[in-house]
Amino acid sequence: METIFGVPLNAFAGQLVLGLVNGCFYAILSLGLAVIFGLLNVVNFAHGAMYMLGAYLAYVLLTMFGVPYWASLAIVPIAVGILGVVLERAFLQWLYKLDHIYGLLATFGLATIIEGLMRAQFGVSGQRFPVPEALTGATNLGFMMVPTYRIWVVAASLLACFVVWLLIERTRLGATLRAGTQNPKLVAAFGVNVPLLVMCTFGAGVGLAAFAGVLAAPLVQINPLIGQSLTITVFAVVVIGGMGSIVGSVVTGLALGVVEGVTKIFYPEASATVVFLVMVLVLLLRPAGLFGKGN
Repeated sequence: METIFGVPLNAFAGQLVLGLVNGCFYAILSLGLAVIFGLLNVVNFAHGAMYMLGAYLAYVLLTMFGVPYWASLAIVPIAVGILGVVLERAFLQWLYKLDHIYGLLATFGLATIIEGLMRAQFGVSGQRFPVPEALTGATNLGFMMVPTYRIWVVAASLLACFVVWLLIERTRLGATLRAGTQNPKLVAAFGVNVPLLVMCTFGAGVGLAAFAGVLAAPLVQINPLIGQSLTITVFAVVVIGGMGSIVGSVVTGLALGVVEGVTKIFYPEASATVVFLVMVLVLLLRPAGLFGKGN
C-alpha cells in the first residue's frame, strides 16, 4: 500500500478532502465577516448565529413545509439577509462611528439572544438534515472515493466566494460600496443612498453565513450551538488573512482547513489549536495579516 510520510495514501487523502471541506466553510464564513468589517468597520460576533439560523431554517422549511434543499439554497440566505437588515437598522447603525468594541459587544449580545431563542424552541439535541437525493453516494477520484455531497460543498463554496470577489472588486457596485464606506458624504453628494448601501451590505454578509449554514446542514447535527464552535476559528482566519481583505479571507480559510486536516493525521491533539498557533506567528511577523494593508 502506498504511503505518504508513513501514512496510508487513502487516509492522507481523506483527511485532505475533509480539511478542504472545512476550509470551504471557513472561507465563506470569513468572507462574510470580511465584507462586513471591510466595508462597514463592524466586528460582527453574531456571524456564527446567522450560520446556525441558516441551517435551522433549511431544516424547518424541509420538515414543516416540504421545501427542498435546492430551493432553500436561494430562500434561506435571502430570509436571513432580511433579518440582518432589520438588526442593522435597529441596533448597529448607531455604532459605526464608535470604537470596534461596541459593535463586538452588541453583536455578541444579539448572538446570545438568538441562540437562547433557538434553544428554547428546539432544545439542545441535534437535528438531522438528509443529503439531497441527487448528491447521495460517492464519486471515484481514482485514488479514493469521496462523498459526492462534499465535492458539491467545495464547488458551491468556491463559486460563491468568486462571485462575491467579482462583485466587490470588479464592478461599479463594488466601487460604489467601497467609496461609500470610506467617504460617505462625498458619495451621498453624487445622489447615492449610502444608508441603503450599508444596509444591503450587512444583509449580504449575513446572507453568506446563512448560505454556509444550508450547505453544512446535511453534514452536521443541527443544534443551537453549531455557530459557536466556528465563530472564534473564523475570526482567527479573518485576522490571519487581514481584517477586511476578501482575498485574504478566502485563501487563508482554505489553507487553514487543509492545515487542520493534515494536523489531525500527524498530531491530532493539536488540530483544535493549530489555527491559533498560526495566528500568533502571523501577527508576530505581519501584524496586519498576510493580505492586510499596513504591514
